[in-house]
Formats: sequence, C-alpha cells, structure tokens
Amino acid sequence: METKQFQPYVKIFKKHGVLRRREAIKLGVPEYVIYEMVKSGGLIKEARGLYRLAESEPLSNPDLAQASLLVPKGVVFLISALYFHRLTTQIPQWVYLAIPRGAKPPKVEYPPIKAFVRSAKQYSAGVEEHILDGIKVRVYSREKTVADCFKYHKQIGKDVALEALKDYMAGASRDVSGLMECARINRVEKFILPYVETLL
Repeated sequence: METKQFQPYVKIFKKHGVLRRREAIKLGVPEYVIYEMVKSGGLIKEARGLYRLAESEPLSNPDLAQASLLVPKGVVFLISALYFHRLTTQIPQWVYLAIPRGAKPPKVEYPPIKAFVRSAKQYSAGVEEHILDGIKVRVYSREKTVADCFKYHKQIGKDVALEALKDYMAGASRDVSGLMECARINRVEKFILPYVETLL
C-alpha cells in the first residue's frame, strides 16, 4: 500500500473520503489502480462501486452514506428519516428514499433500498442537508418526516406514524405551524389535525 506508485491516488481518496468508481476515475485514479489497491488491501470496497482507504475510519452511518452516494437524487425518507431524527424505536430494514417523478428507480444491491416516487412539490419540500462521514446526505426535516409518515401510514403502519407524532410533539423544538404546512403539502392536513390537537 505504501508503494510510491499509489501515493498520488491515496491523496485523492484522503481528500474525498468514500468515492464512487466513476468519480475516482474522473479525479484521475485509473480503473486498474482501483483494482490493484483493493487487491493489495489499500482500498476497501464499501459496496458495489464504492471505495474508501483501508486506513480511514469505518463509516458511522454506512447505509445512509452509501445510499446517498449511489442514489444522488434520493432523499432519506419515512422510517430511515425517523431513525435519523430519533423519532422512532423502529430500526429500518431498508434505506427509505424519496425520488422525484421521472427518475429511474435505483438498482442497488446493497444497502437494501425502498424508493418512493414523489411529485415535484412533495419531493422538494423540507429537504435538509447533513454531512455524515464527510458525505452530503439529504434528509427530510422532522416536520416533513412526520407528515410523510401520515401520508404513507398504510405502507409503514399507523402506529409508527402516531409514535413519531407523539415523540415530535413532546420535543422542545416542535414547530406545529411547520408541521401543518408539510401536512398540507402532503394533503393529510385533515387526517393529522385531530391527533395534533389532542397532543397540544
């Protein structure tokens, strides 16, 4: 790994962290070097098409980081977003992602991904950017996430949506008007309002 021929490429990975194969090639790492570095133990293949230096720290949020690199238009959604915001006791079995209408469904072997196509307005509302392991990850806000759970309560369970709302309303940083605006965008305002009123 310390072979001089790899040093320029080690610097590229040190600067950028986890890289997709095609991004590494664009940055000047020849494809054969990627395979040689994996073979020599200098690079670790995180997932199909994703690589990081063996000497770097393992990812603390590998599923979200990998999904964000593999599906650039994806926004962390539903139970995955609840888990990120600590609004659920559920551990997601998939990385739930929202993708815009017209985008191709992701074909990713790992991590397991469940993608939901959203309209332009519902897709773009409430998106936040967080840096996880040096990687930009887009996640819906707490308010949008709770509203999304009511929109998709048949897919994830009404109990999950209600638990999320209770945890959200119990928090000091709740924003009821923001929550109701997200509910309006998702067309679940009338559905969620009685539950919100009982928790106020």
